[in-house]
Amino acid sequence: MNNNIPTLRARVGKVTRALHLALGMACAATASFAAQADETCLSPYMAKIVGQEDYVYIWTLGMPGLGDEQDKLVTVDVNPASKDYGKVIASLSVGGRNEAHHSDLTDDRAYLWAAGLDTNKIFIFDVKSDPSKPTLKKTISDFVEKSGGVVGPHSTYAMPGRMLVTGLSNHKDHGGETAMVEYTNDGEYIATYWMPKDGDLKGAVKSGKFADGYNYDVRALPRRNALITSSFTGWNNYMMDLGKMMGDAEAMKRFGNTAVIWDLHTRQPKKVLDVPGAPLEVRCAWGADRDYCFTTTALTSKIWLLAADKAGDWTSQPVGDIGDASKIPLPVDISISADDKHLWVNTWNDGMTRLFDVSDPHKAKEVYSHKIGDQVNMLSQSWDGKRVYYTSSLLSNWDKKEGKAGDLQYFKAYTWDGEQLKQQFAIDFIAAKLGRPHQMRFGAKALYANAPAAPEAPRVADAKP
Repeated sequence: MNNNIPTLRARVGKVTRALHLALGMACAATASFAAQADETCLSPYMAKIVGQEDYVYIWTLGMPGLGDEQDKLVTVDVNPASKDYGKVIASLSVGGRNEAHHSDLTDDRAYLWAAGLDTNKIFIFDVKSDPSKPTLKKTISDFVEKSGGVVGPHSTYAMPGRMLVTGLSNHKDHGGETAMVEYTNDGEYIATYWMPKDGDLKGAVKSGKFADGYNYDVRALPRRNALITSSFTGWNNYMMDLGKMMGDAEAMKRFGNTAVIWDLHTRQPKKVLDVPGAPLEVRCAWGADRDYCFTTTALTSKIWLLAADKAGDWTSQPVGDIGDASKIPLPVDISISADDKHLWVNTWNDGMTRLFDVSDPHKAKEVYSHKIGDQVNMLSQSWDGKRVYYTSSLLSNWDKKEGKAGDLQYFKAYTWDGEQLKQQFAIDFIAAKLGRPHQMRFGAKALYANAPAAPEAPRVADAKP
């Protein structure tokens, strides 16, 4: 662990406190404008795309025997006014297969950070210089060493001038105990924040049965000075064949059952909440008076509400069922609408996307469902809710090996008219010899000319006690 963490924490808290407040208020204000077109799952500190998105960047797993077999960033033109609409216009391979998984943009959207769960490499792409053709700026290859033993970089989440990277595992036993790691936007290591666990709660309050030290996703709720993290499983499980793992009683015990509430400014864990069943993506409400977030549990197929009361005390409770849990639909990605009234939920195993009415966050009601493919994982919706994009891959050793052509590994674009999804185009990633498509992020031609400059954060070398 970095010996300068107290100094760094003090510096981070002092420098960013005002930025968190100002930017959080600004983002809450922009949430009311339907003209915005950006994804609703992004950091509130991020510059927004105004109008139609031009590109979707897809972080893609390489497949043995297919194309160049390498992980790659695939760029698809998604602007209906473009002559290249619905086509792959760029593909940048990074060398080898790293278990490409999640990716995200820096607060100024100059760089896209994309992580590999197996090799622990983080690839930083320049998407600003030419948004239609990203280039590889830097590869972080010492993540495990610099972080003090964190394995499996997962969510890469934008803070002011910073990127928070959640880990899924550790180098000692490759189990689920892990940490968050903080970097500058340029990839300079700052600090490691280990998850609270039984025997080492790090000042947090254990509110229920569990304190497992696991991690998965992270989201910020600035007006509550809160970071919210969820939990999954370690390298031993996520790199194991799915059938073998599900038949291993001991392996099935090694999944997270917690969400943790952190102090946003100090990165100090405050409270450990019970959320049994492997809570994955966290999505927080955008409304200025809505102090809550949702997550879903992969193993128990439930929607959970994580909410703060007026005094700032956080609680967790299940508020809805997703499909038939006995059939293990396996909820994966979720996306909240900009008005906080609806929540899209994908279930990987049955290839379904479901829409829930969450206008009453305590009672989630399914109002629509649609079959996307033989399997489905990630979704990204535009801010106005009129466009929804889907990709298929979960993990290389978990993905289905057989399926209908075009429905196994794909990128699909839909429009949503408030009543039904209508497919606009699809790209079969196997036929195109690209691999297994996973995480999506939006890009736009005019963004950098129109967006205000992001606040500049001090370099690590400038840190003072």
